[in-house]
This record gives sequence, C-alpha cells and structure tokens, in this order.
Amino acid sequence: MDLIFFGFAAVSLISGVLVVFQIHPLRSALWLIVNFFAVAGIYLLLHAEFIAAIQIIVYAGAIMVLFLFIVMMLNIGATPFATGQWLRQWFPAVILSAVSGLAMVVLLWLEPTEQAMVPLAMASPRVLGHFVYQRYWFAVEIASFLLFVALVGAYYLGRKGAKLEDTHDRPL
Repeated sequence: MDLIFFGFAAVSLISGVLVVFQIHPLRSALWLIVNFFAVAGIYLLLHAEFIAAIQIIVYAGAIMVLFLFIVMMLNIGATPFATGQWLRQWFPAVILSAVSGLAMVVLLWLEPTEQAMVPLAMASPRVLGHFVYQRYWFAVEIASFLLFVALVGAYYLGRKGAKLEDTHDRPL
C-alpha cells in the first residue's frame, strides 16, 4: 500500500513540476490533468471515494475541459523569454518556495500537540449536498455565473478578426 502511495505521490510531484515548466500552455494543461488523476488516486488510498470522484468529475473533467477549450480557442502559443525576464519571473518564485519549504520542514519537525490536531469530520455526500445547496445556494449560483461570464469573455476575446469598438466617441 505504501508503494502505491509513493507511486501516486511521485506522479503528482513530477506532473506538477511539468505543469510549471512547460512552455506551451496546452501541454501544461494536459500535465495538470495527470496531476488531478494522481491526487484522486491518493484520495482513493485514503478511503475518500467521494472526494476522489469529485476530483475526477469536477477538476479533471469539467474545469479542465473548459480550460482546454479556452486555451485552444484563444490559440495561445509558446512565449519565448526575453533577455533578463527569466530572473525577474523565477527569482521571487524560488524565494517563496524556499520559505514555504522551510516552514513545512519546521512544522513537520516539531511534535504536534493534541490542541493542534484538527478533529475528523465525517459526513455522507447527501448531507454535504444538502448543507451546501440549502445554506450556501447563493454562493454556488454566483460561482456558476462567474464561470459563465469568464467563458463568454474568453469567447469574445478569441474570435478571429474581432475588433474592439471605441465607444467613447459614440453618442448615447
């Protein structure tokens, strides 16, 4: 069981690195799908079948299809780096990664106390669904509307030969 976990963890780490270091956005999105499936495998090993199914259906399915659709519609190609641009983009990322890694090592090194542990919350998918859609239905609807607006905006930006109209000089 540990070998399977380390296999999924290695696939997740390698695909995560490849997502970041790919120059072409379409290849980056495909590696992100591999990462989502590896994380779903880890959820299955933790006996969280519902979360694994949601990971595959929502993230690897719906959101990544939408992302791939937008990337292909906008026809975003690989962007070469200009001279000196690499240092400006990667230096802050390397510093933040080092600080985050150091914080993680320090937190793992310290022995956790009973007060620091988060209690386990178990709920069935039906209870979770009723909770989300009865108490937070408005937030769910707002999130779906924002995703729809983003899709329409991406379609508008990606049209071939579309010209932005100057509406400042036009009379009302």
